[in-house]
Amino acid sequence: MTTTELPLAPTASATGCCAPDATAAVDPEAARGLARVFKALADPARVQLLAIVAAQEGREACVCDLTAPVGLSQPTVSHHLKILVDAGYLSREQRGRWAYYAVVPGAVDEVAAALVATAGT
Repeated sequence: MTTTELPLAPTASATGCCAPDATAAVDPEAARGLARVFKALADPARVQLLAIVAAQEGREACVCDLTAPVGLSQPTVSHHLKILVDAGYLSREQRGRWAYYAVVPGAVDEVAAALVATAGT
């Protein structure tokens, strides 16, 4: 069996070999905005609700049809839906007695684009 010597990696500079580029960090305001939209999806019930609404014809659903699938009370479902609306994932429209929720076109794409833009700076 022969042994092959591999070259060593360059030594660290005075700033360190793995020091992050401080100029590439996301600005604090953008970080807060991204954290808010990520936090909205940090609950399994909200992920379920968003998925249920997205799967409906027309990508909208009445709040009255969302309680049974997630097994939560109507006030709890309404609370979760409000968080998704505030984060920009869903829109809300009042139709008579019932509220209808629809997926905001491109909302998830915007979050993904923000992540890519942050990583690329």
